[in-house]
Amino acid sequence: MIAFNENNLLRSICKDSFYEFLKEFWPVIINEDFKDNWHIEYLCNELQHMAERVFANKPKEYDLIINISPGSTKSTICSIMFPCWVWLRKKEARFITASYTKDLALDLSRRARDIILSEEYQNIAEGVQLRADQRVKSFFMNTAGGFRVAVGTGGTVTGFHGHFLMVDDPINPKAAVSEVELDSANTWMTDTLATRKVEKAIVPTILIMQRLHQNDPTGFILDRTNGKGIKHICIPAEITDNVQPPELVKFYQDGLMDPIRLSRSVLEESRANGEYQYSGQFLQSPVPLGGGMFHPAELVYHKRIPKFTKFVKKVRYWDKAGTAGGGAYTAGVLMGLDTKGAFWILDVRRGQWASNEREKIIKSTAILDTGNVVVGVEQEPGSGGKESAEATARNLAGFRVVLDRPTGDKALRADPFSVQVNCGNVNILMGEWNHAFLDEMTYFPLSTYKDQIDAASGAFNRLATRKVVGGLPRSKRVRKLRRM
Repeated sequence: MIAFNENNLLRSICKDSFYEFLKEFWPVIINEDFKDNWHIEYLCNELQHMAERVFANKPKEYDLIINISPGSTKSTICSIMFPCWVWLRKKEARFITASYTKDLALDLSRRARDIILSEEYQNIAEGVQLRADQRVKSFFMNTAGGFRVAVGTGGTVTGFHGHFLMVDDPINPKAAVSEVELDSANTWMTDTLATRKVEKAIVPTILIMQRLHQNDPTGFILDRTNGKGIKHICIPAEITDNVQPPELVKFYQDGLMDPIRLSRSVLEESRANGEYQYSGQFLQSPVPLGGGMFHPAELVYHKRIPKFTKFVKKVRYWDKAGTAGGGAYTAGVLMGLDTKGAFWILDVRRGQWASNEREKIIKSTAILDTGNVVVGVEQEPGSGGKESAEATARNLAGFRVVLDRPTGDKALRADPFSVQVNCGNVNILMGEWNHAFLDEMTYFPLSTYKDQIDAASGAFNRLATRKVVGGLPRSKRVRKLRRM
């Protein structure tokens, strides 16, 4: 038994430093020896800095996003130890915590509860006692009114308001490519969890996760806020341009964030599971280094079309959507094939237009492109898709129109186009539309939207696989319609 004066000393040390608290209580729940690394103290200090403002009832400086690899003790630091330490300083603090499944959230909560109930914690905790009638894993409360509620992402938090909102891995890595799962997690975080604050100006939100997709909660929140009001800590397992803040690079040893936990052999074993998985979970980039399916750096840029360039044919291909102001985009990509066999991305029209406005824009674009450009229109499956495509064809009376019924998934259809991009055989005209197009290309097929690449793939496949006979593509779906 530690003597009373030793308890006072330990209490003082642990209250003053979350990092010292973590080291002291590590053996309470973990049977392995504590192995220190710079990122542990760094994250402890960041969390303590944020908590100190809550203790002082000061407005928060920012919300916190931490992107770091699995196996880096992130959950032990943030989701298990941190709430226990906070109660040493603010017994009445309330925590709302979440993870991608309720079972995971409950396990993290249980381990935190084990610390609080331990003899070691009770020796230094001044009056932090759990109520006998409120100590289950999903919800436990102390006698001062502080509590921890644990839910799965999307779970019910009605009736609770927290001093700290903490989300640890909101997305199941196996569900990262599911748009439904991504949208559900993002909506829950921004529309539900964000309203569960004791005081909006003071309460911070802490998101801890590995990157999984361009539109995962990290990407969604950073894009939605443009990074304002967010401190983004990104610690990939290896040095990359993703390290945030950049000054953390100096702590890496031989290019590694943690040579003990995440040695090169460990990382190589993880990489063997797939480049996409490794890039997201360990490098904190939703696509592999150098790009995913496409390598945009291999595109050849031009301010204008060179004087002696001649085109064999051109196609403006449309991937249509019918939503105005939200949801999917309509995109029309103009692409050409020159006499040397090189492909050109010449223009992109893109917007979230209602169907009437969309058809007007498609027609006005065809007029500007001139009649020498074939207009490709993707026909979605089903009778509705057929009717929509045929309506566009009627709207384009007098132009050369191809109604295209593609098969296979978008990534498969884009593969031939990606080969030409990656071997440097695709040129691109510089324009204001470049940024959105290249951003989508970089992340494809894990990009938030796929309309521009889908349209570009349609145009490419039409150029690369259709011969021109007598000025018209050889296809039963090509219709020469007279102007009305």
